[in-house]
Amino acid sequence: MAPRNTTLFCLVFCLGQKIEAQEGHFPIPTISATPGFVIPWNESVKILCWGTPESYLYQLEIMRNSTYEVVEEKLRFQKAAEFIINHMDTNTAGRYRCRYKKQYSWSEYSEALELVVTGLYDKPFLFADEGLVVRPGENISLQCSSAHMAFDRYSLSSEGGAALSLHQNGRRQGAFILGPVNLSFSGNYTCYGWYSGSPYVWSAPSDALELVVTDTTNQGSAMENAIRMGVAGLVLVVLLAILAEHWHGHQTPHTDQPDVPERS
Repeated sequence: MAPRNTTLFCLVFCLGQKIEAQEGHFPIPTISATPGFVIPWNESVKILCWGTPESYLYQLEIMRNSTYEVVEEKLRFQKAAEFIINHMDTNTAGRYRCRYKKQYSWSEYSEALELVVTGLYDKPFLFADEGLVVRPGENISLQCSSAHMAFDRYSLSSEGGAALSLHQNGRRQGAFILGPVNLSFSGNYTCYGWYSGSPYVWSAPSDALELVVTDTTNQGSAMENAIRMGVAGLVLVVLLAILAEHWHGHQTPHTDQPDVPERS
């Protein structure tokens, strides 16, 4: 083969390899759940799988017996696919993942999404060793316990935040140490009990505890400012009263005394 033909063949071959590699490189999909990953028994949840606008097939899978199996597929051109679980129970709770198809190839799988069903056991009790009002930088211990169920796992959940899981070493109580805390730790907390053999089946939530993180420095400054404003307001009121009295004195008309005739 002539050198010119060899060079042309190499250029065409290398360009084809580059195009093929680009076509097979897809963004990794993302998976999420609404309203969240902790779902009460028999409630619904929406799973979203995000791909690319050119994706035409989405696939949702769940892990059963250490292997994944297909739950549902969505055939349409769109950036994301929506999968609805109408009734959450022990069969629909578990570890999910998704992927999408673009052109002739599948993307990689998303990271795992773990959905938990709650309400299968009686609720535990959540309490604090000390008060629920703490200052920034301090630690606080929250205890989760059950008098009737021998849970070997406990999870603590904050309102709008992620759940913290803890192994309690065979006791009927789990301790969660939070801290050093800041103002973002303020809010309501609940806890759940569950068994390590069924990690996606939790108890009903405990009654909520409200944690309050107070910034005493800012409170002291606010109090000082309030006192200053109060004193300033009092002085202003006194000055206005003096000015009003002075103005009223100038406005009052003077009455002449009548002449009294002298007695003869």
